[in-house]
Amino acid sequence: MIAVIDYGAGNIFSVKNALDFLGYDCRITGAADEIEKADAVILPGVGAFPWAMKKLGESGLVDTVKQQAKIKPFLGICLGMQLLFEKSYEFEECNGLGLISGYVDKIDAPDLVIPHMGWNKLEINRPCPLTDGLEDDTYVYFVHSYKAFCDDAALNAYCEYGGKVPALVSDGKFVYGAQFHPEKSGTAGLKMLKSFVSLISGVKEV
Repeated sequence: MIAVIDYGAGNIFSVKNALDFLGYDCRITGAADEIEKADAVILPGVGAFPWAMKKLGESGLVDTVKQQAKIKPFLGICLGMQLLFEKSYEFEECNGLGLISGYVDKIDAPDLVIPHMGWNKLEINRPCPLTDGLEDDTYVYFVHSYKAFCDDAALNAYCEYGGKVPALVSDGKFVYGAQFHPEKSGTAGLKMLKSFVSLISGVKEV
């Protein structure tokens, strides 16, 4: 079962609809015990970083999220990806989950429209399981005004928008983050969700 975390700040239904379309057993939940029983976990997110961290804190799930991210496939989507980092400077300095080293700050692109919204091309930096099978000309769908700043070792793919914008990151173990919306990115996005779910079998074999 795949747990889609409901903490009051996520675009949960579009993610569930995509997983349902792919035929996977998934459940929207805000219960720690269900998240602990899940084979994989997805953390969606929309809105502002400080507000989302406040909502996650009020849900009582911060420790559960940190613990489960150490032992099973874990995917943060959009703002959910940004929450994986150590801190953000959106409106105010705010601590994140600290699952990936780095921070989040505003996209500095004065000649471009902010938010960065629409389709953009993925550039692979460090191949990972979620990039397997992607075409060289893969476009995915973004909606965001802030971006991650992280070490190259964590950067699997990026797009260009006034400079490099981290699009897909990971901790090298179980944690992945997608700045774009795979559930809204057509065939390529569905392929990445399939690749994420396929990680479950690898964990079970260990």
